[in-house]
Amino acid sequence: MTMIYKSEAGGRELLEHYRQALEAWPVPAEQLRVPTRQGETFVLVSGPHDAPPLVLLHGSGANASMWRGDVATWSQNFRTYAVDLVGEPGLSAPSRPALDSDAVALWLDDVLEGLGIIDAAFVATSLGGWTALDYAIRRPERVTRLALMCPGGVGRQKIGWMFKALLTRLFRRGGLRESAMAVAGLDGDRDQQALDAVVRTFTHFNPRRERLPVFPDEALRALTMHVLVIVGGRDAMFDSHQTARRVCECISHATVHLLPEVGHAVFGQAEPIAAFLRA
Repeated sequence: MTMIYKSEAGGRELLEHYRQALEAWPVPAEQLRVPTRQGETFVLVSGPHDAPPLVLLHGSGANASMWRGDVATWSQNFRTYAVDLVGEPGLSAPSRPALDSDAVALWLDDVLEGLGIIDAAFVATSLGGWTALDYAIRRPERVTRLALMCPGGVGRQKIGWMFKALLTRLFRRGGLRESAMAVAGLDGDRDQQALDAVVRTFTHFNPRRERLPVFPDEALRALTMHVLVIVGGRDAMFDSHQTARRVCECISHATVHLLPEVGHAVFGQAEPIAAFLRA
């Protein structure tokens, strides 16, 4: 636990807030714990038992609670599986499989097997977007549709924001909050609840710091499933314009939405994604 948290007490505080968020989940849900080669993986399951499966993968520094604003829409037509990525501030194991190998895909193999899922649609964001895209490339037969928001591994990963964030934290009062606003593209008034959660998390959590491996053109060209990519034009973490361009060039059947005034955190896309998943 201390590997991913700055202290035991900080980790306990974050998990307590997470458990409170789970109690406020907007639709009936089952809480499952799936054994995997990376340790136990927590999955929050909602929606009709006989509906097609939809796997949700959150970003870095997050957990399944990030989908609470979307799951009521998606669980009407899908059996949703909100997975806590291992190594992130959720209820899954603290292990961090190597990104430059097939370790993440093998972990997801175990998760899907444990859930009894043969193939599924995926909705994912940021690090989760990288994870879903890596899986679609390695296991195309198991991914029926792919909806990605600001995914890693396509456009250039920016590092300038990291140095600015560190300087802000060092020399300015309230620096962590300002850094979170800049990095995630959150508004201090409009997104206060989300901003509070980000500040709380990164007060106590040590995120992964390595660069995400970039997928080569030939890997992207090999994708045959329907793909939707939504990126923010003001994303401080990834070059969203390059992401959009590469997806358009390499995946001719993909749908790409570039939201010019949006940062890395993309909200309000439940209905467009649901329409894509149902099409």
